[in-house]
Amino acid sequence: MHVLLLKEPRDEESAPDPYMKELESHGHKATLIPVLSFKFVSLNTFSDKLFQPEKHGGLIFTSPRAVEAVKMCLDMGGRREEWNKSIKDKWNSKSIYVVGKATAALVQSLGLKPLGEDTGTADVLSRLIIEREDTDIPPLFFPCGSIKREVLPTALRENGVPLETLTVYQTAEHPDLEKNLKNYFTEQGTPASIAFFSPS
Repeated sequence: MHVLLLKEPRDEESAPDPYMKELESHGHKATLIPVLSFKFVSLNTFSDKLFQPEKHGGLIFTSPRAVEAVKMCLDMGGRREEWNKSIKDKWNSKSIYVVGKATAALVQSLGLKPLGEDTGTADVLSRLIIEREDTDIPPLFFPCGSIKREVLPTALRENGVPLETLTVYQTAEHPDLEKNLKNYFTEQGTPASIAFFSPS
């Protein structure tokens, strides 16, 4: 059976995509076509905030792209040594919230200790944060994308948990999406199944 996966490829270039691997282990032929592209923005502002953990009550990451933006800040400013020496420990003395195992693994690669990797959605994560945090903390810092859902910010705001957001990436259609889809249907025909991995 031919399966078309409309999703981003796995971040680790050396490892196969887990969905492709699973489908192929059951005798299916899977093809992955990326549908989105990302442009990073506000990295100078983001870098400044990352290196001032004392101004925030913790961090929230709901996507691998936000963690990728952290890595870009560390590399572009040559600040990885400063991060490793002291800044990451200052963040680790606070709560670092994440949605999902992939995001948690990337956060761990920065030397941070994530909480909430099993929550799975921003809605469930917001409940965890509300249970754990007081309303008199400095704002939690939430680097996010341009099309983030408002579930988490709304829930925290309604429960008095202070939050500061910063858009660090913009999401757009992958520049080769139309061409890749045409090529797929021309070469492979109609797949037995199509899996969509993002509302976008």
